[in-house]
Amino acid sequence: MASLKDLRNRIASVKATQKITKAMQMVAAAKLRRAQSAAEAARPFAERMGQVLGNLAAGVAGQPGAPRLLAGTGSDRVHLLVVCTGERGLAGAFNSSIVRRAREDAQRLIAEGKTVKLLLVGKKGHDALRRQFEGHIVDFVELRGVKELTWDVADGIGRKVLDLFNAGEFDIATLYYAQFQSVISQVPTAQQIIPAQIPQDGGADRLGGAVYEYEPGEEEILETLLPRNVTVQILRALLENNASFYGAQMTAMDNATRNAGEMIRKQTLVYNRTRQAMITKELIEIISGAEAL
Repeated sequence: MASLKDLRNRIASVKATQKITKAMQMVAAAKLRRAQSAAEAARPFAERMGQVLGNLAAGVAGQPGAPRLLAGTGSDRVHLLVVCTGERGLAGAFNSSIVRRAREDAQRLIAEGKTVKLLLVGKKGHDALRRQFEGHIVDFVELRGVKELTWDVADGIGRKVLDLFNAGEFDIATLYYAQFQSVISQVPTAQQIIPAQIPQDGGADRLGGAVYEYEPGEEEILETLLPRNVTVQILRALLENNASFYGAQMTAMDNATRNAGEMIRKQTLVYNRTRQAMITKELIEIISGAEAL
């Protein structure tokens, strides 16, 4: 049986841990508001970009001069998986859910005879995937020193992807991230970014059915917009990930704080029972000694 001193040390240790988890929960809650606002503000721009591209692509679809970022290479042999995760842990299943989705797709593609390459964004994804797919990793982007997720950060990643595509290193690129829905719900998402996925209706319905004439021509505009769309989608993924991370961390730290409180309650009960047993034992010894006299 543990001594009273050991039990007091255990209770003090759990209380100290509870203070840390409570503080982390409050910090995550404060940062979540800003991250959620940034993610929600990026959605309309990314969606509108897709609508404009859909409207433009409707006029050049199937034509010989269609941009490669829209028409693709004509093959699906080599796949690039751009996996975006966090730089830190203590966020429940946030990182593992994204890694699991990417790992399952990578294993499926390899089983189908495809070539898989990985571009990893975030330390946790890199640590989890390099053990199994170290030979498939073509680049790694660490965001530890990044204070704010801006266009420049996403553009740097987008340029790496475009450089690989222009060099003929892959045929299809898929972006993996967690889409933020609520504090308790972050959905692992896989989104194809090269070739660009165009809505079936070409975006006309969401543009009010209007017919637009473009100057210069659609091909020239697409040559500019398609590379930018890659950066837009990556920026959106990073912002969604950021909000999802703080939401998952807030939930995880709240659960840890509750569990610590339950542990403190149980340890305190054991401490009180042990203390009472020792007091009772001492009283019995005193009474027995008095009777012996």
